[in-house]
Amino acid sequence: MDIVTILQEMLMPVVMIGCFVVGYVVKNFMPTDTKWIPLFVTIVGIVLACWINMSIDPTTIVAGAISGIASTGVHQLIKETLGIKATKRVKK
Repeated sequence: MDIVTILQEMLMPVVMIGCFVVGYVVKNFMPTDTKWIPLFVTIVGIVLACWINMSIDPTTIVAGAISGIASTGVHQLIKETLGIKATKRVKK
């Protein structure tokens, strides 16, 4: 089995979209450091995958984690491809 086949079996688009939204909300509306966003979306991905599959097993946990991390990667890919600069947030 090659890496592409494994990723196709493990990625869950619904979980990726959910994690993408959570990452966006955390980045723009919560006073946290952005270095923690991948951890947040990984945990959310695991929880969402377990909830969608209605089971807690190693395959579901890994699929959720991969989908959560992939949402961060997709965000970075889009940002770099479109040349979007990071906006500076004003601390209150």
